[in-house]
Amino acid sequence: MSISAMTVEDCKKIIRKRLGDYRYQHSVNVSKCAADLAEKYGADPHKAKIAGILHDATKETPYPEQLQMMERYGILLSDIEKQAPKLWHAVSGACFMEYELGIEDEDILNAVRYHTTARKGMTTLEKVIYIADFISAERDYPGVDELRRASRESLERVMLEGLSFSMCDLSKRKMLIHPNTFEAYNEILLAMKKE
Repeated sequence: MSISAMTVEDCKKIIRKRLGDYRYQHSVNVSKCAADLAEKYGADPHKAKIAGILHDATKETPYPEQLQMMERYGILLSDIEKQAPKLWHAVSGACFMEYELGIEDEDILNAVRYHTTARKGMTTLEKVIYIADFISAERDYPGVDELRRASRESLERVMLEGLSFSMCDLSKRKMLIHPNTFEAYNEILLAMKKE
């Protein structure tokens, strides 16, 4: 499906059937936040809205079903991903969008695919979705207001702070940290040190 033909309302109807009230509202909030960040940092606002509304499309799909979907479409999980099913919805969500909704836009698919782990070489849209998910309106964890302020100043700075926050949180909880997260953090930090 051509992304220009898909509307946010189309996407809302799709996820309304797949998500509970909280997750649905979160997705709407991420879509709005992503559009604002896209405007500010030069990404396509329409793509940001679509990726934002669909980013958690499979979040409430049971893990065995997500695994079946990924296997059906030939997606191989890394050893870390196999041990971290909370990350699966990003991968299965991109599969759902590509193979079941017919979305072919690589930037949108990758924005959803990497919204939980980030990665080295992220596009502006990928960063926008990663951050919008972190700071959407309903989020109220300690430190979110600082991240929201940082998002108004510099996309690179808020990415660095968001990645750092995520790695610290996962480390405190003795949870696995995806190598993509380290690579994204190191790449951004090195680039900022050169400035």
